[in-house]
Formats: sequence, C-alpha cells, structure tokens
Amino acid sequence: MSLVKMAAEREPPPFGDGDVEAEGDDLEFREAEGGEDLFVSTTSTLESSPSSPEPASLPAEDISVKSNGPKSDTLLDDDHEDLFAEATDEVSLDSPEREQILSPEPTPPITPVSPTLIAPRSEVKISHPMMFDRSKEELEEEANGDTFDIHVSVSDPEKVGDGMNAYMAYRVSTKTTLSMFNSKEFTVKRRFSDFLGLHSKLAAKYMHVGYIVPPAPEKSLVGMTKVKVGKEDPSSADFVEKRRASLERYLQRTIKHPTLLQDPDLRQFLESSELPRAVNTQALSGAGILRMVNKAADAVNKMTIKMNESDAWFEEKQQQFENLDQQLRKLHTSVDLLVCHRKELSANTAAFAKSAAMLGNSEDHTALSRALSQLAEVEEKIDQLHQEQACADFYLFAELLSDYVRLISSVKGVFDYRMKCWQKWQDAQATLQKKREADAKLQYANKPDKIQQAKEEIREWEARVQQGERDFEQISKTIRKEVGRFEKERVKDFKTVIIKYLESLVQTQQQLIKYWEAFLPEAKAIA
Repeated sequence: MSLVKMAAEREPPPFGDGDVEAEGDDLEFREAEGGEDLFVSTTSTLESSPSSPEPASLPAEDISVKSNGPKSDTLLDDDHEDLFAEATDEVSLDSPEREQILSPEPTPPITPVSPTLIAPRSEVKISHPMMFDRSKEELEEEANGDTFDIHVSVSDPEKVGDGMNAYMAYRVSTKTTLSMFNSKEFTVKRRFSDFLGLHSKLAAKYMHVGYIVPPAPEKSLVGMTKVKVGKEDPSSADFVEKRRASLERYLQRTIKHPTLLQDPDLRQFLESSELPRAVNTQALSGAGILRMVNKAADAVNKMTIKMNESDAWFEEKQQQFENLDQQLRKLHTSVDLLVCHRKELSANTAAFAKSAAMLGNSEDHTALSRALSQLAEVEEKIDQLHQEQACADFYLFAELLSDYVRLISSVKGVFDYRMKCWQKWQDAQATLQKKREADAKLQYANKPDKIQQAKEEIREWEARVQQGERDFEQISKTIRKEVGRFEKERVKDFKTVIIKYLESLVQTQQQLIKYWEAFLPEAKAIA
C-alpha cells in the first residue's frame, strides 16, 4: 500500500522529447504493421480536437507547408512553367490531395489555398499584351483606314483630236468632306496617260518601303488604235466603257489606302485643273523598252537570289499568294469563257426569234401564227436578258478577278522589294567583313598612314549595316500590316461582288419565268 500511495502522490514528469520520441516510435511501429494506419495517424494529428485552438485562424502558409509544402513555394515562384505544372498537379483528378481538399471534414484553410493563388496568377500570365496591342491597332485601322468620306467617279469619256494624235479624256469627279482638300466637290479632265503617270509616281515612292500600290489598268494598243482611227463600231464603244470602269476602280482602290490618300501627287491629280503631262508612259517609247528590260532583269535576279527566310509567316504568305494567283487566273479564264458563251447564246436566241417571227408571218393557221409571233417576241426579250447577264458576268465578276490578278502581282512585288532589301543588308555585311580583314592586314603590316582611312571606312560600313537592318525590319513590319489590310479588303470586295452577281442571276431567272408563264396560255390556246 505504501508503494501505491507513493506512486499516486508522485507528480508526472514535464512533457519532453522522450514522449515525442515514444509517440514517433509508436507511429513507426504502426506504419510497419500497415500502410493505411499511417494516414489514419496523420489525419488524426492534423485534425483538431474540440479542445484544440481554432483551426480556421491558422495562416494559409502553415497549412500549406504541413499538407503540401513544396507546392506552396512553387505557387509563389515567378517561373511560368513551374506555376502551370503545379497547377496541373493541384487539380488533377488522380491526385491524392484531391480527396483531402474535397473531403467533408472541416479543413477550411486548405480548400481556398489552391484556387486563390493559382487563378489570379494564371490570369495575369496568360493575358498577352501583344494581342491587346494588335487588336488596338486593328481598331485604329478600322476607324481611320476604312471610313474616309471621299467618293471618286470617272465618267463621260470624250475623244479629243483626230487621227493618231487623238486621245480619250475622262471626267474625274470627287466628293469629300476631308479638310485636306480645298473644296467639297470638284471635277477635272484626265487622259489615260495621266492615270499611268500617277501610278508611276506612287509606285516609285511607296512600293520599295513595303506599301501595296494598286496597279493601273493595262494598255491596249489594238483597242486604242480603233478609237483613234475613228471606227464607230460596237467593239470600240465596248473598249472605251471597259477602260472607263477600270480607271474608276483604280482610283477608288487608291483613295481607300490611308497612306496614298495623303500623298500630294494624288491630291494634285484629283484637284488641279492643269496637270503636267505624264512622260515615259508609252509602251513603245524608250522608257517603256527600258522598263521591259528592267523587269526581265528583276526576274533573273529573283531566280538567282536565294534568301534564307527566317520568318515562317512570310514564307507561308508567299506560298499562299502564289496559289491564290494561279487559282484566280484559272477562274478568270473560266468566267471569260462564260461571258463568250452568254454572248453566243444571245446571238443564237436573236436568230431563233427572227426565224420564229418569219414562220409566224407565213403560217395560215391564225392561232398558231399568233403563238409563233408571241414566241418570237419572248425570245427577243430573252435575248436582251442574255446580253444583260453577259455584261453582269463581265463587269461584276470577270473584272474583279482581273483586278485582283494584277493586285496580287503588286503584293508579290513588295515581297520582292523585301528580298532586295535583305540582299542589300547582306552585301553591306560582307563588305564590312572585307574592310575589317583589310584593316587587320594593315595593322599587321604596320602601315599607320592607311589605318586611319580603313577605320573610317569600317565606321561607314557599320552604319550602313545598321541602316540596312533597320530598313529590313521596317519593310517587314509594313508588309505585315499591308497584307492584313489587303486580305480584309479582298474579302469585303468578293463578298460584295458575289452578292450582286447572285442577285443579277436570280433577277434574270425570275424574269425568264415571268416571260414563259405569260406565253404559256397563248400556246395552250392553239386549237
């Protein structure tokens, strides 16, 4: 009894390392007996008893260290790759931590840690300022580049002079509210060579720096010769109308370009009553032959220069425009054949109408004669519809394709200028390397009288190399912007023309149905 009393009166020793080690030994022993007991002990250790302090007041960092310490450090790291890797582990369906996060047991600090830290960080890193800047530029381009309040028309072609010195003058009318012009409405007279001169000036100013300048209409020696000699036949009138329409489309495309519209030569072309006569625009002149020679030389240089394209965008766009050029040319050929077919159909329909009318006049049967005469009238009306549809095929569709075949040639032209700019930059680098090698030889030969001159030449070519690099970067940037504007305009033009073309086809077919429906009772009345 004395021993029991002494044991009861004895105070327990203070809590020390021994109990922790004993508890650790106990955990290790239970872990050795079964792996599942380890998680039970850990859960019971982490979970707070009713008498323990409030678990919700614990800092989120402490809970994260106990439950998933390395991931907490990674979430606060600025490395993007580690951030997303840990985020993937945090929300993985197969992750063992998911069971603890989604468990019904009270662990409020653990649940908000991952979403609160991951979501804001990922939103900040995923937002691309370059994409925001690009959309801003597109909005500015839409606001400034496509809303020019200016309209230009070309009308009233008039023959001036006689013989081979004669030419066609066109009335160019402009209506605008832009402050750069002196008045809101003005009209001038321009001849075809003036349009060619305007295009030559704009192309010389802007194409070598990457701007796509709309091409002027092509010359036609045969068509203009017929007009000059005074043959008043339908082909001459048709040629003049085609040229007038092509000149109008050329000016409309030119004034749509935000940079070209600011050019003083264009404003002078639209406003000035007296314009200096354009020279060197004739096809058979000395300047014309020189242009042909230069064009052939450029084609040869294009085949010999092998550019090491480092930008996949330019390589892809060049191939895209090559394919587009081929397909447009094929479609343009097909539409030309369609126009010829409709004109031939119109001529055959007119011949049929004439034969039906003659047959009706010679027919003794009254009802049959009247029916044949009305059939001839219907065929004459259908002949007119075929002619109108042939014009729609040509002016709406064929001319659009022809314009874009020439426009794509201009687009490929600015790509060629970029290649020339790159070649000029590479030549400057090669020359700089030779100058440095020559300077090294002079220093080795100990010729101080020539070293200073060599140093000056090196500095000069270093400046040329830097300028060449800046020019190449600038023309590349300009071409990217120009191609984007060109693609947007191309889609808009094709959409507008296709809708108009389909409407003309529908209207033609509806009119045909009306004609035949009106004739059907007369045909049934034949007795």
